[in-house]
Amino acid sequence: MKTFLKMNHAGSFASLGVATCCVLPIALMLAGLGGGWLAVFGKIAAASYFVLSASSLLLLAAWGTALYRGALGQLQWHLLVSTLVTVLAWAIVLNETAINDHLISLM
Repeated sequence: MKTFLKMNHAGSFASLGVATCCVLPIALMLAGLGGGWLAVFGKIAAASYFVLSASSLLLLAAWGTALYRGALGQLQWHLLVSTLVTVLAWAIVLNETAINDHLISLM
């Protein structure tokens, strides 16, 4: 069960990483780093919805498995953290344009 929980956390943080692939470079440019390396993130951005969807489905499976095995009491905080990270990732992806516009206005 611990391996399953570690994979759940890894999937949630991977979805957060994919979600920030377009916001993070602009934030780093705002911090003073160059922007020539931004082309690398274009391919990652194309897969962001697929990674987020897969992560959300795996998270749903984790909740279902914990409920089915009767381990929800032990794992609820771990699953809640993963859920919050995944929800944050979806919020970033769905509001990416507004976040980027705000960061660009700060430049």
